[in-house]
Amino acid sequence: MKPTLVILAAGMASRYGSMKQVEAFGPAGETIMDYSIADAVKAGFGKIVFLIRKQFESNFRELFASKLDGKVNYEFAFQELDMFLDGAEIPGERTKPWGTGHAVLSTKGIVNEPFAVINADDFYGADSFKKAYEFLTTDCNERTYAVVGYNIMNTLSDHGTVNRGVCGLDEKGNLKSVVERYNIAEKGDVVVADDAFEPKELGKDTTVSMNFWCFHPSVFKLYEEQFKEFIKENRTVPKSEFLIPSVVDHFIKEGGAVKVIKTSSPWFGVTYKEDAPAVQKQLNDLIAKGEYSNDLWG
Repeated sequence: MKPTLVILAAGMASRYGSMKQVEAFGPAGETIMDYSIADAVKAGFGKIVFLIRKQFESNFRELFASKLDGKVNYEFAFQELDMFLDGAEIPGERTKPWGTGHAVLSTKGIVNEPFAVINADDFYGADSFKKAYEFLTTDCNERTYAVVGYNIMNTLSDHGTVNRGVCGLDEKGNLKSVVERYNIAEKGDVVVADDAFEPKELGKDTTVSMNFWCFHPSVFKLYEEQFKEFIKENRTVPKSEFLIPSVVDHFIKEGGAVKVIKTSSPWFGVTYKEDAPAVQKQLNDLIAKGEYSNDLWG
């Protein structure tokens, strides 16, 4: 059975100021998602699942039907605030989705095979999908998951601070922890996280997670259990988020292994609107090298 790619596209881009998931960056109007889908299909993935909010379904169908029909199977899953709450009320002031962990949980029943999870608005590169496919078809099982790791220096923005999941590795090179660090920027010769954690200074060889995960479908049981615990404690906190790393952390503490897949692929993304021209240039550079065509689906 071929693995599935889940694309998380339900988040609200508070810092970017628009629906960057569907913004055109490529020369023929391609979104960043288009490049991820093309790389995944080439690597061997058999299905794409778009995790979106129900209100945007028609937009996504209009955008992708002509591109993907006949090329790859695709489905839509929806993340809504009332899902998996077991009857608990949604606080009136809550507008933000429950987070990436809840997003993954929202694909339960649609995804029944080993799968990868990515953000809609991050460019991950062909090598990442190739290596993720290899892991999902050979090493992935109920006790072994994976994360694609990037060098922190390749993930910073020239236009403001970023938040990153800093990976701690054990002696085997497996994931030991992921700590979300905030307000990260390069200052002189060092990378600094201006947050409540220590150390403030991060090594330039630090490995970070850009939310490219590989899971076995048995993980949905763990997501459901952990979300129930999260809701008990955080339901009334307006901006609380149930995130993928918290589930992964629990999995590791219970004896599971999470391999870190090192990739030679470039990563780039659009945290701020000012990042957009640089993304367009990087895509054009890859096209000039022959890695992608001028019209991805033409």
